[in-house]
Amino acid sequence: MPSCCPDCGGEVVFERDAEQFLCELPDARPVVTRFTVGIGRCRSCRKRVQGRHPEQTSDALGAAASQIGPHARSLATWLHYALGLSFAKTSAVLSHLGVPVTAGALSQSAQATGGDLVPAHEEIVARLNDADMVVMDETGWRVGGSGAWLWAATSKEATAYNMAEGRGFDAATQLLSEAYSGTLVRDGWVVYRSYEHAAHQTCIAHLLRRCVEMEADLPAWARGTPREVKEILLAALDARELSARKRRAVACDLAERIELLGEAAQPHDANRRLVKHLTTEADALFTFLGNPGVDATNWRGEQAIRPAVVNRKVWGGNRAWRGAATQGRIMSALRTAAQQGIDPIDFLIRLARAPDPGAVSLFA
Repeated sequence: MPSCCPDCGGEVVFERDAEQFLCELPDARPVVTRFTVGIGRCRSCRKRVQGRHPEQTSDALGAAASQIGPHARSLATWLHYALGLSFAKTSAVLSHLGVPVTAGALSQSAQATGGDLVPAHEEIVARLNDADMVVMDETGWRVGGSGAWLWAATSKEATAYNMAEGRGFDAATQLLSEAYSGTLVRDGWVVYRSYEHAAHQTCIAHLLRRCVEMEADLPAWARGTPREVKEILLAALDARELSARKRRAVACDLAERIELLGEAAQPHDANRRLVKHLTTEADALFTFLGNPGVDATNWRGEQAIRPAVVNRKVWGGNRAWRGAATQGRIMSALRTAAQQGIDPIDFLIRLARAPDPGAVSLFA
């Protein structure tokens, strides 16, 4: 405390002490661990036998004996696939922390992690196919400079990603089996209707946005149809707070209103397209009113897609399909870990140290 007032120069009289807190990072000091590995040979079968410490991430020796530790490797994976940093920028971060590593080495490390995650990804896909409700979405992607598609399937407990060449039903079934019999929440893309064994819920938010845009764009005489559709959809959302019996009654009433719209003349082309879409989706409009556990919109799918879209805008996609497969597996593991309340970096550390990656599960 200064003895003189900085403003007028007068004497300062002490009154009291106050506290201030500062949180700072410690100095980055990398730790190098040397493992002395015992090597022997079985007397009976003459097979070479090698010891392994619980903190080792690989059995490689000789020219490959110097490796990135599990913490650094997992942090790099998280920075690239979760936060969207390029391998070059991730390399710069690790170098600043005292771990000099090239972007190429990080890419190779990611490929190894992607291989280790094959069992975990298969488990995630199996969980999704057993889930009562799955939300799906897809977005454009780039692989080797050519167009591709990123597919996402998510439930309340797991999320899986996959890159595919197309946007057809075959690509969708790489994540969600054709025989899926739960409830599928999705947008209006026609491919999703090929899931014939599933109950369906089309995204109400997509339809509401379409109605709002039509109200703004159409001439005054044609705005009645999108306005009425919007009223019907909002009434359905409001009915979620009612009892089960009242929800069913509201669903029946609103379905009749949609049917009447389909029978009415629609002079404007945009209104005809809207009504045709609604009549096609009639059996998927109000599923959420009969089953409170079903989402009314595909917000889960859009939330799952959004981080990948941000990454795509930063570094454009994948250079090869091998990298695309790695991308899908790692993104699936990171997002599912977060849904399960598991620290993604801790999970990747356990995976890196596991002699058998298949024994490391994301689910209790």
